[in-house]
This record gives sequence, structure tokens and C-alpha cells, in this order.
Amino acid sequence: MKLLLLATLALNLALAPAWAAAGPEQMPPPQAQALWNYITKTSPYAKWGQWPGYQGLQSSRSPHGPYNRVFVNQTGFDSTKAPLNYGTIQVKVAQTKNGKVKDIVAMYKVKGYNPQAGDWFWAKYSASGQALAAGKLAGCIRCHGVLGDNDYVMVHQFR
Repeated sequence: MKLLLLATLALNLALAPAWAAAGPEQMPPPQAQALWNYITKTSPYAKWGQWPGYQGLQSSRSPHGPYNRVFVNQTGFDSTKAPLNYGTIQVKVAQTKNGKVKDIVAMYKVKGYNPQAGDWFWAKYSASGQALAAGKLAGCIRCHGVLGDNDYVMVHQFR
């Protein structure tokens, strides 16, 4: 009986989606609502760190508004070179000139999600958390793709 249970567990782990095996905690699937719940409830992004050299409020450019703050989870920080570790999530909070949150965007590295574009799942949310766009977003991929050799990350350089 124990052998059957262990075999079933091993088979389930082997067949589990890549996003489920990304780390010690349960990672969300590449879906807008699941990612929002994860970054606001399970592992609140505001408690994460920020890339060295890009901490606090920073000047920004279109389409993200004049200012932003970027947060990255520990899996991202554990990445020492490109490509980043699967399970990395980077969240950018875009702000207007008067400090109001314009929108919140996230990049989430999911093994096998989109190999042609670094396996990134992209999502854009309103300040209240409504998903405005999500998936393999051409605009995000096109803009961030200029730094494909840096795994699409624009605010931190890996060496």
C-alpha cells in the first residue's frame, strides 16, 4: 500500500504543471486573477525587495507613466544571471505625477509558457486589481524584447 501511495505521489509530481513546481510554496497558474491573488494576498508584492540601483520611486517612460516602483520576489533575487529562475515575479506600480497609482503590471516567469519570448506571462491591472490585459502581450514582449539577452528585464542588468 505504501509503495502504491509513493508511486502515485511520484507520478503526480512528475506530471504537475511547471508553475506548481516553481518553489517551496504553491505558485499560481499563468492566469490574471490567480496571479493577482498571489501578489496581493499569498505573497504581497509590497513586502518584496527592489532591484539594487532601482529602489524607491523612479522616473519612468511610456507606457508606464512618469513614475514607478518595481518589486521582485525572492526567486528573482536568487537569479544571478539571465535567464532568471522560473517562478520569478516582477511587479511594477506605475504612478501619475501626483502620486496616484495608474496601473500595476507584472511579469511572471513560467516554464514552458512562452519559450519564444522568455517564458514570461504578462499582466496589467487597474489600481483596484481589475485585469486589463494578460497573457502573451505583444506590446510588452516587443518593448522588453530589446533586452532579450537580459531575459526581458529592463530595470536590472545581469552579468
